[in-house]
Amino acid sequence: MHGYKEPLRIEEVPAPDPAPEEILLKVAATGMCRSDYQLLDGYFEGPFPVDLPFIPGHEVTGRVAGLGSAVPKSVGYSEGDMVVVNPSWGDGTCRQCREGNEQLCSGNGRWVGFGPPGGFAEYMAVESRHAIPVSESAAKAPELLAPMTDAGMTPYRGMKKIRDTGKLGPGRIVAITGIGGLGSYGVQYAKLLGSGATVVALARKDSKLDVAKENGADYGINVRDKSTGAIQDELERLTGRRTLDAILDCVGSNASISMGFDLLGPEGVLAAVGLMSHHVEHKQFPFVGMELSYLGSFWGNHMDLVEVLSLAEAGLVKHNVTKVKLEDINENMEALGRGDIVGRQVIVFE
Repeated sequence: MHGYKEPLRIEEVPAPDPAPEEILLKVAATGMCRSDYQLLDGYFEGPFPVDLPFIPGHEVTGRVAGLGSAVPKSVGYSEGDMVVVNPSWGDGTCRQCREGNEQLCSGNGRWVGFGPPGGFAEYMAVESRHAIPVSESAAKAPELLAPMTDAGMTPYRGMKKIRDTGKLGPGRIVAITGIGGLGSYGVQYAKLLGSGATVVALARKDSKLDVAKENGADYGINVRDKSTGAIQDELERLTGRRTLDAILDCVGSNASISMGFDLLGPEGVLAAVGLMSHHVEHKQFPFVGMELSYLGSFWGNHMDLVEVLSLAEAGLVKHNVTKVKLEDINENMEALGRGDIVGRQVIVFE
């Protein structure tokens, strides 16, 4: 990355020299996230400024190619082992880090691909404590491991937050808005964590609703160009109710958040994990008068990632992954920006 709103350039650069506490990782696969497109487009220029030129890419898995001099033997892996990179690197000293939520670090936190150089490269350096080893069985498909570090982990944490409010369970209706990389996993977590809740997918393309149904959604509603009333009519026809108990919003646009609040019933909960718009708006009286809740959920912590990796290895998670080549990165990045991608594109190096 040489500048904002510029295409990425594929160049030869020296392999990184890992610090004593780092490992050198030979990248096997790196997922392509809409956040990567937003980074290039300047969305994160304020909160995550980077020194250019810069290598993005935050959904990374690869094999250990070297160990720094201070990497302890207790890390549980050696050269040649496949590891998954937890992308959130907190400073380890603030309250959030000590509580286990390094992705919320209030000190000198860093996020791979948004500060430290990322995985759109053959090699990268990783702090050893953030590399999670996986079995050789799982290592056979690195393209399925890489997306779990964001697309797989982020909606999982959001759905756990909804569950903690008591809005998942028998007789409840939960919706997932936006069936892209995150939403295709979010539907599955709603079924896995929902204890029998009815799961509804909301999207603007029938092809994405088809994926949601394949992943376990009970119903799908195409919301493109539909009024709230028309969506409620369809919801009532399918479920017998015109309102939702909870929504996991994987879009994060002003339109999707506003639509979501309009669809919630009394004491409804909306958990937002998407980041498309800078601002969202909603009418104050319905929000207060119906005692609605709006939860932010950012990425996930180390144990969230361990949990989703365990679910995946147990065969409880279905992936919608397309393998792509590094040389096609700009074409695929543009498709991400247009919203054309169903599931996750993953650059494969092995």
